Amino acid sequence: MDDSRWFADDPATLVIACAALGAVTAYVLLFRWIRYIPNTRVGVVEKLISGHGSVRSGLIALHGEAGFQPEVLRGGWHLLTPLQYRVHRVPLVTIPQGKIGYVFARDGLDLPPTQALASSLRANDFQNVRVFLEAGGQKGPQRMILREGTYAINLAQFVVLTEERLYYIPLDPGDKQTFEKMAELLVARGGFRPIMIQGADDIIGVVTVHDGPSLPPGEIIAPTVGQDPLAMATYHNNFQDADKFLVAGGRRGRQLQVMVEGTYYINRLFATVEAIPKTVVEVGTVGVVVSYTGQTGLDLSGTDYRHGELVHQGERGVWTEPLMPGKYAFNTYAGKVLMVPTTNFILKWTRGEVGSHRFDENLAEVSLITRDAFAPSLPLSVVVHIDYRKAPLVIQRFGDVKKLVEQTLDPMVSAYFKNIGQTRTLIQLLQDRGAIQEQAGEQMREKFEHYNLELNEVLIGTPTGGPGDVHIEGILEQLRSRQIAEEQVETYARMEKASAKQCQLREAEARAQAQTALTQSEISIAVQSNHGKAELARAQQEAARIQTIAAAEADRTHLLGEGEAKKIRALAESEAERAARVGIAEAMAVEEKVQAYGGANFQLVQQVMGRFAEAIERGQIDIVPRISMGGGTAGGAGMIENLLGLLLSTKFGDAVGEPYERDAAAEGIRRELRARLHAQVESPPQT
Repeated sequence: MDDSRWFADDPATLVIACAALGAVTAYVLLFRWIRYIPNTRVGVVEKLISGHGSVRSGLIALHGEAGFQPEVLRGGWHLLTPLQYRVHRVPLVTIPQGKIGYVFARDGLDLPPTQALASSLRANDFQNVRVFLEAGGQKGPQRMILREGTYAINLAQFVVLTEERLYYIPLDPGDKQTFEKMAELLVARGGFRPIMIQGADDIIGVVTVHDGPSLPPGEIIAPTVGQDPLAMATYHNNFQDADKFLVAGGRRGRQLQVMVEGTYYINRLFATVEAIPKTVVEVGTVGVVVSYTGQTGLDLSGTDYRHGELVHQGERGVWTEPLMPGKYAFNTYAGKVLMVPTTNFILKWTRGEVGSHRFDENLAEVSLITRDAFAPSLPLSVVVHIDYRKAPLVIQRFGDVKKLVEQTLDPMVSAYFKNIGQTRTLIQLLQDRGAIQEQAGEQMREKFEHYNLELNEVLIGTPTGGPGDVHIEGILEQLRSRQIAEEQVETYARMEKASAKQCQLREAEARAQAQTALTQSEISIAVQSNHGKAELARAQQEAARIQTIAAAEADRTHLLGEGEAKKIRALAESEAERAARVGIAEAMAVEEKVQAYGGANFQLVQQVMGRFAEAIERGQIDIVPRISMGGGTAGGAGMIENLLGLLLSTKFGDAVGEPYERDAAAEGIRRELRARLHAQVESPPQT
């Protein structure tokens, strides 16, 4: 069936169909006219049809031409002419906290040959493309970076590189590869994160700028911009504002100005930072600065000093003022700091022994030839001091202390002691060591002062022989043996003295021990004396008691005896008187005998004579010969008398040790003995 006829037959259906077609057409047209942009995105508008034609140069259509429009659509509904515009929905650019974003402009002025990055001095608004381009914005990587935040950026004009992702609208199949390489370079430089220099690390940052005018010929490092480094550093905010740095006269290359502790947001495409340690000048040293940069200054060392240039601080050459102990943010690419010890240091001419400064690591013993043709090796030690005010002069003349030691001090000291060795024998060299040290110190001190050094002490060691040289060791052995002998003599003398002291000590100890015994005996004597006195007192008391008792007993007996005596007195008066007289006579006789013959001697004589008489009487011995050859009848009696006289003579008494007197008692005894002898003579025994 013909459709047109069907519509003609049914007008209502035709109306409905026309209405439906109109609605669909209106919906389609409305959809084309209205665009919705979420708030998390922006719309980049691309104009497809324009009465102004296409963009003649560049990418962005600033005057209504066909192409990418400079303005973006923010979140919401937008009415656009259908078929004339195309809208690219792109995300907002987000830079996280503590991160950096880099911008690449696709449109703008071309970069000049001397410029590596696009200037953002005036064109610094990346969210307004029209303003950016009209202000003279340049295409390519921008000097300005994006800090933390969210940005509505036209990604047709700008490509934003972050650590997390790339923000851009692909226009060419090779865009992705190009921007990924750029991102890899930034990652390698740590460009998406700020530079953080911590004080505890004791490091500084040396900046190398990759944009701007090149250094003039002869310069190796870019000077600090401006006359006042601190003011200019504040002006360009320590290389964080690249455009201001270049406007102030900054140059491409490694910078003299360094970065110290802090956090810096630096465009790594503009400048990179190398961390180096701080220059630390320890206590006991100073740092002499040799500057490779700066203006050529006036030589302060004088016309008579031809060893280099001594200049003021900041000029090229050796700085006249050294760095005192401390920490310094010194750019070691702009110069070097030579540490010079200001305390005493020892240089040892001994192989294998090296000081803490290692100035003497190439020194060895001095080879000598003595006057007696020995060839010993002499170890030396020299104590040296450098005045901190003269340290720049030392560096100016020699370059460093080690060169001073090896090129000047070593030959000078070796030659001096070789000359000394030729004037002395080996034994003199050993024995005169103290004098040689003193002489060397005095004579070499002036030479050291000529090189701005202070010589404090020269110390000489013991000469030694080379390998296989036994002669020097033999000499030394003889000297040692001689010294040992002398020491032994001294030792024996001291031992002798010690022995005498030991005898005195032992005698004193014996006396001390005897003193103890003597003290004890004296105490014992005193004790015994006290005991004797006590016994005497007791005896005297006992005697007095006995005497009293005896006296009482005697009185009692006397009283009793008186009565008894009166009773018998009459009967025995005569007998008592006789007995008394006889006793008295005998007592007197005995007493007289004792007095006459001297006590014990008298008794001895009496006993001898008595026994002699008794022996003669009992034995009937003829003491007188029976036949007498002499005349008279009294010859025997005369001999006996002579014998008795001899026995009783004074000589006999003298022989027994006591004199006697011839008194009446003695005469009585002689008469008694004579009578007994006569009786024996008169009646001799029968033959």
